[in-house]
Amino acid sequence: MPESPVPARTAGPHAGPALSARGTATLRLLPSLAVNALVLFATYSGLIGVLLPNQVAALDPAHKVANLSLVTTVSFVFTLFAQPIAGALSDRTRSRLGRRAPWMLGGAAVGAGFLLGLGGMRSLLWIAVFWVIIQVALNVLQGPLSAVVADRFPRERRGMASAMVGVGTMVGVSGGVLMAGQVAGHVGVGYAIFAVVVLVATGAFVLLNPDAPTRGAAREPFSWREFLAGFWVNPRRYPDFAWAFAGRFLFILGYFVVYGFQLYILTDYIRLPLATANKTIGLLSLASLATTLVSIPLSGWLSDRLGRRKIFVYLASAALAAGLLVPLVAPTVTGMVVSGAIQGLGYGAYMACDTALMTEVLPGGGAAAGKDLGILNIATNIPQAASPAVAGLLITALGGYPALFVFAAAAVLLASLAIAPIRTVR
Repeated sequence: MPESPVPARTAGPHAGPALSARGTATLRLLPSLAVNALVLFATYSGLIGVLLPNQVAALDPAHKVANLSLVTTVSFVFTLFAQPIAGALSDRTRSRLGRRAPWMLGGAAVGAGFLLGLGGMRSLLWIAVFWVIIQVALNVLQGPLSAVVADRFPRERRGMASAMVGVGTMVGVSGGVLMAGQVAGHVGVGYAIFAVVVLVATGAFVLLNPDAPTRGAAREPFSWREFLAGFWVNPRRYPDFAWAFAGRFLFILGYFVVYGFQLYILTDYIRLPLATANKTIGLLSLASLATTLVSIPLSGWLSDRLGRRKIFVYLASAALAAGLLVPLVAPTVTGMVVSGAIQGLGYGAYMACDTALMTEVLPGGGAAAGKDLGILNIATNIPQAASPAVAGLLITALGGYPALFVFAAAAVLLASLAIAPIRTVR
């Protein structure tokens, strides 16, 4: 199939001549983004949703909730700024592979290496150490990858690009859980599978979608003061950026406080045996995936067609909140399947438009897209990493699983209110 290049957006005034000729957005780039999002989020979901909880539960079943919360909270502390730092460094990187590729390849290699060793860990301490390194490495991969949409697509095509990332993400979330569920009894094998897939997919992306070389590009003199100051985006000067951050934070928190504890919800709230729960969690993922695959492309296409982003986030928040509340009235496997299907509609619509919205509130028109999108991705990392600790508190001290569902729905609805004041995006 012939490629159809799309002119890339230029960087800011200090980016240098070579950066005005970034890698173009070809027809090959869209499916490549989908595949790499699929692999990355399959890894996240398979590890966080199935393999890590099984490994932690095997150490001490009586304290599995507290131990899982401890491991993920420690990793949260270390990964908080991994994406913006990697993004900022990639903005300044000058190499024959361009700015993003060296960091993507390095993150994939380190993450894969430690995944191969994680399955052999038999103490909570070493599981935590390996998990921290893996999470940092995967975030170093994800940060520069997230900047590709802003780097290579014009504003009017970012809805579809965001949709492709969303399709890959949701297929990955479901596929990762399904794959991990099949090997849950052999966590080392599961970790090895994800390690190989991450490494191969990242290498293929770089090979098939080369960025423009940046070895000869101008670069401003490095200053630690300016480098560190760049991670503070003044909310008064850039209020839309701040509101977008808050909206994503609340939405992801609401989704992941429940998602990260699906296995324990099935065993402790729905009362399924562990072996049955490991298989049922795949059914939930399939229910979510089916509706997601409808809502993502439809929402992305309509978003570009109408030139609107916010209305889709409002609808997504309402749908996800409704899905999160279903287990309260139907604490059964059927109720969980219905919940997953409704959540798929909401989360799919959100993923189709969220990345596009984020690229349109960047300071300076995206001149430092790697850094600024990395900062916005903190709004994903913090709630995703902290959600097990929040969920653990809700479950053990504030009313059990019903409190978890109510909290999640409330957070998602607040997310829709947070983006209402954004003025630069319709």
